[in-house]
Amino acid sequence: MPTPTLYLPGFHLQTLRRTPRSARQKWADERARIKAHSLHVLGARFERLIPSRQLSQQSSGRFSRRRFFSQENTFWAFFSQILDADGGCREVVRKIQAHAVAKGWPMPSSSTSAYCQARAKLDESMLAGIATQTGAQLEHLARAARWKQRRVIVVDGSGISMPDTPANQAQWPQSASQKPGCGFPQARICACFCLATGAVLSHRLGHRKQQELPLLRAQWATFKRDDILLGDKGFCSYYDVWQLAQRGVDSVFTLARRTPVSASNAQAVLGDNDLLIEWPKPPWNPRLSYSRAEWQAMPAQLTLRQIRVDVTTPGFRTRGYTLITTLTDPTIYSAADLADLYYRRWQVELFFRDLKTTMGMDILRCRTPAGVRNEIRMHWIVYNALRLLMWEAAQSKNAPPARVSFKATLQALRQWAPQKMGDHSLIEAIADACVIPRPGRREPRCVKRRPKPFALLTRPRHEMEEIPHRSRYRAKQP
Repeated sequence: MPTPTLYLPGFHLQTLRRTPRSARQKWADERARIKAHSLHVLGARFERLIPSRQLSQQSSGRFSRRRFFSQENTFWAFFSQILDADGGCREVVRKIQAHAVAKGWPMPSSSTSAYCQARAKLDESMLAGIATQTGAQLEHLARAARWKQRRVIVVDGSGISMPDTPANQAQWPQSASQKPGCGFPQARICACFCLATGAVLSHRLGHRKQQELPLLRAQWATFKRDDILLGDKGFCSYYDVWQLAQRGVDSVFTLARRTPVSASNAQAVLGDNDLLIEWPKPPWNPRLSYSRAEWQAMPAQLTLRQIRVDVTTPGFRTRGYTLITTLTDPTIYSAADLADLYYRRWQVELFFRDLKTTMGMDILRCRTPAGVRNEIRMHWIVYNALRLLMWEAAQSKNAPPARVSFKATLQALRQWAPQKMGDHSLIEAIADACVIPRPGRREPRCVKRRPKPFALLTRPRHEMEEIPHRSRYRAKQP
């Protein structure tokens, strides 16, 4: 039987075969295949938010040697740990073991020591830079959704706790009313969020008794000219309003620690319950948080706008409040617009709820202050990454980002992360989980499930004795 293969004169048989692949090409293909089914899938999904060059191997110092837990692997393992529902270090180690066995490699040890040591080597300044970068990039995408073409930054504070270790207690002591060994270190976070996207722009960490105003002052570099700061009455301060105005930043707060100015004493009447007033400088007090030189540099009075807002919606605890703002032009910023803007301030409470309740940042796990700070920064990074997905899903549905469920986004990313699937299907799944608008919805803030009849730990655990017949003990109601 004649062969159908044509042989041209002058051609050797070897030239008709496929060109042999070099060892470098085979190694590159194998590396790409491994990355497609490992923690690097997260890196590929968020490459536009966190470029891989920021996590590349260092030439000297930390992460300069070739290890399994390189800087890139450790970062995305930490990212995956925050993303997981369990959130423990052993969960990450189990993922690595399963991946190694599936590839036919020797199974790594079940100990979390290597991963924890590598995680402790992550540079704090690098994580802080990535957290700031993710917030800035997400905020840049929402330039078209700004309020009256201006960026609105909403600020608020919240409390967190962490493991009871001597190092954490020294940095963030527990309540003085609790005995040693019976409480947990308590810290306070003050964070600035972009109102349009919900992205975290900056934060500061302090102890539980530290006020939020000094923590906000440490974040003044976050603000740019023409920004608007939105906050509750805890941030209403003559000194801060003046300092922000010096930087070209307007502010909208609720009135605190001052009596509202009456219409007869106002400089001008701009409308119903809308007054242009003069705020006199407070008298000097050594207990103030700023120096006497700064007090002397302040002007004798500030020209502000005072708006009285009456709340008629059923279910609200307050029946009215007074706004103080530096936005004094009633033609551009009407009283109704400013009242609606302050109504949106409540979203910052939902931002903290997403972080603390949905993502589990309420109780941290790290046992050292440096680890706690890195854990908080990684929560910001994962949170901003989720906000990016929510923004893209809202854009695909032509809906506001507040309509997209944060928890549904977190659940979708958890299940899509290990799969080799396109981002389009992930965004489509997130967009399908839009929250139905329910204006005026009210639920009583009560607990339905009864607490277990366990005694409270009022002494160190090694000294505590269990109460006999504990079934008769009645736990305190929350």
